[in-house]
Amino acid sequence: MRRVDQDLDPSAPTLFELSQRSVGALSVISRGLTPESQVAAFGVRSLRALRSAARVARTHFSGNVRGWLDIDHDIVEEVVRRVRDERPDFVFAALTGIDKTSHAQGHDAPIVGDAIGIVDELVARIRDDAERLGYWNDTHVWITSDHGHSPVRAHDDLARGITESGLRVMAHPWVFTFAPQAAVMVSGNAMAHVYVELEQRHRPFWGALRSRWESLAGALLARPSVDLLLLPNEAHGCEVRSRNRGSAVVATDGTRFSYRRQSGDPLGLGGDLRRVDARGAYEATIDTDYPDGVVQIATIAAAPRAGDIILSAARDWDFRARYEPIPHVSSHGALHREHMLVPLVVNQPVAHTPRRTVDVMPSALAALGIDAPAGLDGTSFLEPSRKTRAA
Repeated sequence: MRRVDQDLDPSAPTLFELSQRSVGALSVISRGLTPESQVAAFGVRSLRALRSAARVARTHFSGNVRGWLDIDHDIVEEVVRRVRDERPDFVFAALTGIDKTSHAQGHDAPIVGDAIGIVDELVARIRDDAERLGYWNDTHVWITSDHGHSPVRAHDDLARGITESGLRVMAHPWVFTFAPQAAVMVSGNAMAHVYVELEQRHRPFWGALRSRWESLAGALLARPSVDLLLLPNEAHGCEVRSRNRGSAVVATDGTRFSYRRQSGDPLGLGGDLRRVDARGAYEATIDTDYPDGVVQIATIAAAPRAGDIILSAARDWDFRARYEPIPHVSSHGALHREHMLVPLVVNQPVAHTPRRTVDVMPSALAALGIDAPAGLDGTSFLEPSRKTRAA
């Protein structure tokens, strides 16, 4: 996992680096954490981290769903102890049991309730200690998620489908492929990034790819598993296609966002958007099937490593039929609302309505009395305050 830290822009500090004393539990990002401040760490920096990584890998590849709850229980014990005895300024604790059990048995299964109960136990014990020791009023506790979940009833083997079109495909877990012509990267498993012309050392964008790859884009959109097909096209914006609702273009200059219908209205907005700010784009889309879809599509399309063709899955579908230790009956990663809307539970009043999970970092900095770095994404939902603790 240290490669994730190496991949981060060195000029963009992590919250662990900005706060003086932090704890990270099962955190994929560890830049700014000392080995001693990591709980259930990944990597090879210590024997403890190696053991933790081995335990996580064994739990994942053996398909031991209940084992994820055991990991969560152990994280709770250590985080409660650290918060009580060390009083760190900032704590990040990832509890993965809800996600793992949802994938395996469905998000409404009884075992998911067990996983939620572990989160509840963590907060209850932190609060109990904080009230008893007199620092609860100075503590922010936030519970959130990075995605939602929805049922999966069919799996599309996207990598095999593209292979059957005559291309040599690189895809998980077989990343070493002789002379690949396309790469398929699935996440969630309801979103997929497809890369073509892999020999190019710069991103060509759809304008340069259209003549050769339009037939592939059309074939992918025709698959029943695909809801939206995104075609990033640099200065021309991102073309958004739906099989039954036509196409539109999403564009941004970095601060303003536009949505121009072409042959239809794939996001179902009922009209165009012309150079609205991020708040206006949020309000125009939050009640649709694709909440915040315009901003999210613009952000994905502009990412340097985004696919040449990006697919968002239809309801009841995902894009991986093989190589999952646990067959998925619930999934995430698509742009429809069941995956996009997440909770944010807080214990202190907020000054502004939270809109995006990207707002969490500037809000945590505000709670800690730390100035946000220039260019940081997101908007704080708290007023700047004297230094407190965030958990």
